[in-house]
Amino acid sequence: MTFMPWTSELELGFDEIDRQHQELVRLTNQLHEELCCPIPRREAIGAVLEGLVDYTHNHFIIEEVLFQRHGYPETAAHQAEHNGFTARAMDLLMRFEDGEEVSMEALDLLKGWLVHHICQVDRAYVPFLRAAEAQAAATA
Repeated sequence: MTFMPWTSELELGFDEIDRQHQELVRLTNQLHEELCCPIPRREAIGAVLEGLVDYTHNHFIIEEVLFQRHGYPETAAHQAEHNGFTARAMDLLMRFEDGEEVSMEALDLLKGWLVHHICQVDRAYVPFLRAAEAQAAATA
């Protein structure tokens, strides 16, 4: 059974954003698979953590550019969510690089944050961006 299956509940209806969210879910599952090995490989765990941090950072930039382009009124609050997660992910990576083990607790935290962020925080911008895109298409 997949640790964090991709479901339609996680889809927002923006192809690029959904593809990026799928990649974050894939990386989370990859981390889970490595942690479940009888002897998890530190180098593999480190590579996945670095990939998660890098990919998440780039994904957040793309979302924030969309917000700025369309004047999303909740940009500051959304950026604060992004910044908080980035800090937590970087802290996890730094602790790992300092020799700390990554636990299932950290993985559960990652999964919980992703589900909450996609299903609640990101879903909140969907109506605004849909309306902004429709308005832009109508005036084009």
